Amino acid sequence: MAAKLSGGGGGRYDVQQNASINVTPFVDVMLVLLIIFMVAAPLASVTIKVALPPAVAKPAKNPPKPVYISLKRDGKVFVGDNQSDMDTLGEDLRQAVGSRNPTNERIFIRGDEEVLYQNFMAVMNKLQDNGFYSVALVGEDKSGLRQ
Repeated sequence: MAAKLSGGGGGRYDVQQNASINVTPFVDVMLVLLIIFMVAAPLASVTIKVALPPAVAKPAKNPPKPVYISLKRDGKVFVGDNQSDMDTLGEDLRQAVGSRNPTNERIFIRGDEEVLYQNFMAVMNKLQDNGFYSVALVGEDKSGLRQ
């Protein structure tokens, strides 16, 4: 059985001719492909190729034991595990560092969250006065990303 799809007659199988094409799905697909190529193209591009010589580095020595200064909320200062005070802090740090150069030595400061700012700045000033310029602040990791 055959059906008449175009032409006159106006019968039961008469379909109006539609000359316009729905391009919305075509545009959606093209935008997705564009995004994929925009992301993938930089990854696939070749950068400048350089023939690097092999590294013949000696294994690094064990790093020196780090020096920690701990500040408690009541104002007490500790160098390592030994209590110190602001008058003897420089000398205690030199003893903890030993024969190493204090200018290159990194000092780690651990402070209670309720330490007064003036106590913290007093320790920082003492460090600078005694030639310790490389300071790192230690904080607690609460991100939950520990393994």
